[in-house]
Amino acid sequence: MSDSQDLIDDLDKQIIKFLSKNGRMSFSEIANYLDVTEKTVRTRYNKLVEEDIIDVVGVVNPITLGIKVGAIIQLKVVPQQIDAVISALKQLRVIRYITTTTGEYQLLAQVNVRDYEELSETVKEIHQIPNISSTNVIMQMDVYKNTFEFL
Repeated sequence: MSDSQDLIDDLDKQIIKFLSKNGRMSFSEIANYLDVTEKTVRTRYNKLVEEDIIDVVGVVNPITLGIKVGAIIQLKVVPQQIDAVISALKQLRVIRYITTTTGEYQLLAQVNVRDYEELSETVKEIHQIPNISSTNVIMQMDVYKNTFEFL
């Protein structure tokens, strides 16, 4: 299987950069900036989507939905049960991100909730999941960068 870098060229990267900044930018506008035809941009875009190189999604500002508290939860897990713990964490709606990590904690989960009471309830729910030996909850304060620009 080839690396994504082998699948995309400089034109694809430029299209991705424009869409990362403004996902609603029209193909004709992108084409004008890049000095190519609208059909070229449309064809390239469709290929990028079909090959799972890009996903087009609407990103919600959580504060507008009343979601004002963010936390990162580090989890120590019995190594042989990591897949089961991940499956259980995926069921919790307020967890938006789960990753394995190196070091003392095997998992990290990012949580977004309405208030501290909901965070407390979420932590209690997590503590009910078997094979988690301990957690470390890190409150997120101010966000200074949150981007989807990778190129």
